[in-house]
Amino acid sequence: MIVLAVDLGTTATKVVAVDAQARVVASTERTYPMRTSGLEAAHDPQHVLDAAFDALRELASDDVRAISLTGAMHSIMGLDADLRPVTESLSWADNRAVEQTERLRGTAEGRELHQATGAPIHSFTPLMKLAWFHENGVRATKWCEIKDFVHLHLTGELINEHSCGSGTGLMNVNTLQWHEPSLEFAGITADQLPPLVEPTHSTPLKAEIPGLRKGIPVIVGGGDGPLGNLGVGAATPGAGAVSLGTSGALRVAQQGPGVDAEGRTFSYAIAEGLWVRGGAISNGGVVAQWASETFGIPIGDLLDQASTADSDGLVALPYLLGERAPWWDPTAHAALLGLRREHTPQQITKALVEGVCQQLALVLEAVPHVTSLRITGGAFRAPVWAQTLANALGMPLHLTEDTGGSAVGAALLAWRALDEIPSLTVDLVRPIRTITPDEDAIRRYAKARPFVAKAYRALEELYSEDTGPRT
Repeated sequence: MIVLAVDLGTTATKVVAVDAQARVVASTERTYPMRTSGLEAAHDPQHVLDAAFDALRELASDDVRAISLTGAMHSIMGLDADLRPVTESLSWADNRAVEQTERLRGTAEGRELHQATGAPIHSFTPLMKLAWFHENGVRATKWCEIKDFVHLHLTGELINEHSCGSGTGLMNVNTLQWHEPSLEFAGITADQLPPLVEPTHSTPLKAEIPGLRKGIPVIVGGGDGPLGNLGVGAATPGAGAVSLGTSGALRVAQQGPGVDAEGRTFSYAIAEGLWVRGGAISNGGVVAQWASETFGIPIGDLLDQASTADSDGLVALPYLLGERAPWWDPTAHAALLGLRREHTPQQITKALVEGVCQQLALVLEAVPHVTSLRITGGAFRAPVWAQTLANALGMPLHLTEDTGGSAVGAALLAWRALDEIPSLTVDLVRPIRTITPDEDAIRRYAKARPFVAKAYRALEELYSEDTGPRT
């Protein structure tokens, strides 16, 4: 028997068949375009919906016990009174609300909202996007995330849940209800948002999908970040997960919600009282892609060469795409400090890799009681990433196979809802190898890390004085 996990991603939807031992037995994928223009990044909701249904039809069988949903967090879209879309679905990558974000970021009101909702003050959150819609005269009867929209068409029920809800900036992490001060800031009311339920909430399938029995449970699921921890076996309090692709994230499981007092982290729900604390970074493997394109060297060759290079005093602030944790600054800019004529492409690339890993180390410093770390993602196919990260974080890293961690996490939610596994902390995933840090490198990176934070603050101050570079 299997469950089908539907993972609604930024560029594609994957449907993954997973058994009760967390083994992926089949998968399929449907791609769709994302409209980008300037700061905007949005999907046509119908494209996402069609992709999900088409992929489900391919893997449908009598062996399917349930369907479970996950997807990229922080989307928002408007619906009319008949629950039809009246806007596109704005992606997490949509930064049109930069102006609204900058007005709130760093203020007492912003700090209070961050502590209450667990979501940072950043333009990726639905809170800020709704404020942009409100200020620009865009109105809707209902507002929901793209996963809510797909769930609506599978079951006839429009609901949200605590996992994705905790990433909106609109949900109070202590009451698990929509947060009135956030709603007021966004210019909406609670009845314009879906009801909030547990991520293991089950609703019967009503849609006609050939090969699937009507009435099988549809588990509402949760966000791709928190369920990524679950999918790689890092859901026990103190267990952490690092994912690294184009961007990256570090999340550590904990019992109950809560962010650090300085507002460097987010706090998102998994389910059943388990939460993650951590931060996403906007720049991961993209820095190596940029270096490869800039120097005209194939990315695989460049990273292999960088693995034995010494950055020779060069320090990179790798903010090619702005930055999220721990600064939450969409206007941040990249910089190479200490650059000299004799620096080679390999040394510059090594500095950029180190810059990304130092950024993740700054996130780790904001998270208490980390006992272990598992890593996953396409970037780790190049050994320089895993070894540099182990050195920067100062901990052994346990590499897991990149088999769709968030989808596996969604499947485990389904098996838990079906009472086929005893708890969400059961570890069914085994790492394939361990990367051990070098003690000398640990000390070297730890000594350099305060300079990274000081350099960011100095450049932030310079940019605030001269608006030219921030356009």
